[in-house]
Parts: sequence; C-alpha cells; structure tokens
Amino acid sequence: MDPISAALLGSIATGAGGEAGKALWLRLTDLVRRKAQDEQAQPPVLSTGELELACLDEDPHAPERAQALSEALMRRAEQDSAFRAGLTQWHQQAQALRTGDGETSNTISGGTQKGPVLQGRDFSGINFNGPGQS
Repeated sequence: MDPISAALLGSIATGAGGEAGKALWLRLTDLVRRKAQDEQAQPPVLSTGELELACLDEDPHAPERAQALSEALMRRAEQDSAFRAGLTQWHQQAQALRTGDGETSNTISGGTQKGPVLQGRDFSGINFNGPGQS
C-alpha cells in the first residue's frame, strides 16, 4: 500500500473538497476508531491513529500533525489486514477528490491574447467584468 500523503490528509482536514471532503474525513474517523478485527492473530497495534487523528483535527494546518497521522495509519495498516483494506478503499476515494495539492501545467501558444490571462490551478470567484463592461 502506498503511503497516504500528509498533504492529502491536511487538505481534507482543513475542509478542502467541501461536503465530499467532510464526508471523507468522517469516513476516515470511523475507520480509525473501529476495533481491529484480527487482534488475536496479530500483535497489538502500537497506535490506532486515534490520537494523531484528534491532533490533526485540532490543528489541521499543522503539517507535522498530518505527517504523524500518515505514519500511524501506515503502521496500523501493516498490522491489521481489515484496516488496510478499508484504508486502501478510503485512499482511492480521497485521491479522486481535488484537494488543491498536486501539480499543474499551463501553456499559451500561438495567437494574440486580448484580455486577462491567468495561469494557475483551482480558481474560483473570478470576475473579469469590471465597471462599465458587460
């Protein structure tokens, strides 16, 4: 299983993705709080991730807290196969959500641009119609 990036966890914890992001955060919370199903077959998990989840929820803008949660989730996934399956499914859903992390590539070629040109990613609330324009 690939590690879950601290950037992704931090983005979802800060509310990126609107309602979909909130739902993902709640699903992760439920998953982390679930008891291990194969506790008898495996040694006890050092950390369930609950403390790290609560710390990130308390301060979602702290990258070190997001990293701590990422590490705790990976350790638990290594020891609990049912948790790993649930976390893998959650991670696939979370990656489909655009949270503002990642790369962008902007290219303008040929022609003449008459008017504003913005290059970037995930713009919202932009209006090019100034006073007297329609």
